[in-house]
Amino acid sequence: MNENILIVDDEKEIADLIEVYLKNDGYTVYKFYNGMEALQCIEKQNIDLAILDVMLPDVDGFRICQKIREKYFYPIIMLTAKLEDGDKIMGLTIGADDYITKPFNPLEVVARVKTQLRRYTRYNSFVEKRPSEIHEYDIRGLLINKNTHTCFLYGKKLPLTPIEFSILWYLCEHQGSVVPSEELFEAVWGEKYLNNNNTVMAHIGRLREKMKESAKKPKFIINVWGVGYIIEK
Repeated sequence: MNENILIVDDEKEIADLIEVYLKNDGYTVYKFYNGMEALQCIEKQNIDLAILDVMLPDVDGFRICQKIREKYFYPIIMLTAKLEDGDKIMGLTIGADDYITKPFNPLEVVARVKTQLRRYTRYNSFVEKRPSEIHEYDIRGLLINKNTHTCFLYGKKLPLTPIEFSILWYLCEHQGSVVPSEELFEAVWGEKYLNNNNTVMAHIGRLREKMKESAKKPKFIINVWGVGYIIEK
């Protein structure tokens, strides 16, 4: 295990504690107590996963998350002392993959890191081509290819994160059928869906933003209120 983990938290005790646990599990850690140094590190080092505190003395975690997503697709876990759902939705909407509220057990952080890296590796692995397997969909100008893990809309490449790609691929696989939010979450995240989970909604919102889709009159991902989402044939 030699993945590079970025930790950014101005609470020294928390950052140091997470660093100890991750190093004990064999990870290489780049640790910073402010956002500016972290942004410089992102451009110089090959990071595999970032752990970002929301509240920082200079550049907040949301802004760092946005800067990462301009170029990179590796997993991002946000840390916050706040309990408001708005912060969680904000983080997920701008590209974060997971959210942990302080205080937390450092073993939980390590477990979340392993889960996100496992998903990232699985979603980005080149899929062995089988003759009977559908590996590409072309739906009214939306072209998505599972083997190359690329997606184009009207000829323009969409910079999708692994989670976003998996959501869109699953909806395309079930084109013409309504996919319940619970099913979509469990298929993509591989975890049990809990009530009041806004994760799917936040990622759908981010997908629509990248596709220049209107939430009121979407051309591709359509809400079936109280049920889920559908890409019509």
